[in-house]
Amino acid sequence: MKKIAVFTLLICNLACSASSEKESFNTKYTDQELGQLLVIGFKGTEINTESPIVQNLKKYNIGGVILTDIDDATGATGRNIVDANQLLKLSSALVAYSQNPPIIAIDQEGGNVSRLKQEYGFPPTKSAEYLGRIDNPDSTLYYARSIAQEFMVVGVNTNFAPVVDVNLNPDNPDIGALERSFSSNPNKVVEHAGYVLDEFDKEGILSVIKHFPGQGSATNATYKGIPDITNTWQRNELQPFKELIENRTIHAVMAGHLYNANIDSMWPATLSENTIQDLLRDSIGFKGVVFSEDMQEEAILESYGLETAIEQALNAGVDILLFRNLVEYDEDIAEKAITIMQKGIAEGRINETRVDSALARVGRLKKEVIEDLCTCLTF
Repeated sequence: MKKIAVFTLLICNLACSASSEKESFNTKYTDQELGQLLVIGFKGTEINTESPIVQNLKKYNIGGVILTDIDDATGATGRNIVDANQLLKLSSALVAYSQNPPIIAIDQEGGNVSRLKQEYGFPPTKSAEYLGRIDNPDSTLYYARSIAQEFMVVGVNTNFAPVVDVNLNPDNPDIGALERSFSSNPNKVVEHAGYVLDEFDKEGILSVIKHFPGQGSATNATYKGIPDITNTWQRNELQPFKELIENRTIHAVMAGHLYNANIDSMWPATLSENTIQDLLRDSIGFKGVVFSEDMQEEAILESYGLETAIEQALNAGVDILLFRNLVEYDEDIAEKAITIMQKGIAEGRINETRVDSALARVGRLKKEVIEDLCTCLTF
């Protein structure tokens, strides 16, 4: 009986050991190549060689990181941002530990969505709604310039802004209620978003306009489920994206977790080929990088699961998968995502042509925008 128990324990240990090892798949991509398609959130205001995010940068060559000031799970401040001196040191360390110039991103829209807050010693900001309401070009330029110049000071190279959603529902809990939209008039959205882009372009900072194809009409927040905009969305919500893409050099767009059955009866925008490939790329003509919204949103994981969501997003035309790592923190999310990508490619569920295109676009973005800013931090 004792021998059987020992034998059973041995088999169990062997099985557990085998399952803990990363699966290996036969594809033409290395883990380090696929890592460039990931932007990951992490905990910590300073890093060293033992930090999990540094291991992700070294082992998996992840494309970049997203920083924030508040930990959503605990509500505590100081997750990544304390003050300007600390943030510059963190940005410099991230560059130093990276194999390729990393995307270092935050959401600094102004007003309610600001990670560089006045209470941490950063300049004051105004919400998009305030700036659109007073409709003074000099004011929008002033506050945008202040943010862009602060990015240069602290070594952050990417802003997930401006929001170009049209404020069709002022009570929208994600947009209107937080004063994140410039206006209910798409012409005013285009105008003021243009001022913001001007100032960030002058400093060479990457701006990511969002949330395609437009979230301004939604009636529920994303944390309460994927917003269904089928009956509220209007065609003029595409106008800001279309005009900005046609008339400027827009390097990046963020797709929203938004369901519109009139565009795609099965998938929300982030996972929808109809939305990203057909509408954004083919119809509007966008040639740049598409970021997903947070792939760890509860509504996405509950509806589709991580594996399906990653596979579908890449097949839809998303180039960079964003994992904010806020609500459910997962130190292994980079490894999990890369394993899912390798498996999906090996088993034919992820289109290699889409992966090739994503890698090429991300590579161009790094060379055209990110590389110079990271070089400035190498000292």
